[in-house]
Amino acid sequence: MALMPRLRQLMRRPTSASTVGARRPRSGEKRGDTVHEDALRAMLVDDPNDERAFRALAELVRRRAAEGTQVDDPLAAPADESEKQRAADLAVWALAEELAGHPKGWFPLIELGRLSLDDDQESALRRFATAAERDHTGRALAQSMEVLRDAGLPGEALGLGVGHWRAREHDPEVGRQLVLAAIEADRAVEARHHLESLTSYGDPEAVARVRTELERAVAQAEQHRAGT
Repeated sequence: MALMPRLRQLMRRPTSASTVGARRPRSGEKRGDTVHEDALRAMLVDDPNDERAFRALAELVRRRAAEGTQVDDPLAAPADESEKQRAADLAVWALAEELAGHPKGWFPLIELGRLSLDDDQESALRRFATAAERDHTGRALAQSMEVLRDAGLPGEALGLGVGHWRAREHDPEVGRQLVLAAIEADRAVEARHHLESLTSYGDPEAVARVRTELERAVAQAEQHRAGT
């Protein structure tokens, strides 16, 4: 169901007794904002891995947190941009931490891992591993590996993938991330091995969609390796 019709439906739904993802009342809130936030939270109680709802709610709480750093006193210095960013990240952290309490919630764990990666890599890796264990499709694993690769940590992405990849069951995107991580970690032989393992997946068409790109990338890596 599209996001807005789903929101309207949830705005009319009776409130749940669950406290996971529940909004904490705040003074001075606008009615429209609170109804919108409550509807998004209701969607995430139903499915803590609804990425569109999470990102919409994260943007809402991020904006509110950044606005909260502004001072009404015209003589006071304006809030520093880094302070606004820190407040916004803390708000998203609190949201993700609430939703990660859901036993099937893997997407909030990836967000927590992403936010903690710079300061506490070990804890971030644990969160990524837990997210991967909670999701049988491989989406959590693929996204976690992509976060690590984007952070310049292909070796860590490779270790995470090797430890959790089930080639016959997981979406081929996991294999794609694994091959790319191996290439970036300068392990062309390993990249070739993971590429061949992709054929274990039960949907040849899905594998074919990523294999052409990966064949080219692995061949270039092997050529580069042979020339060094």
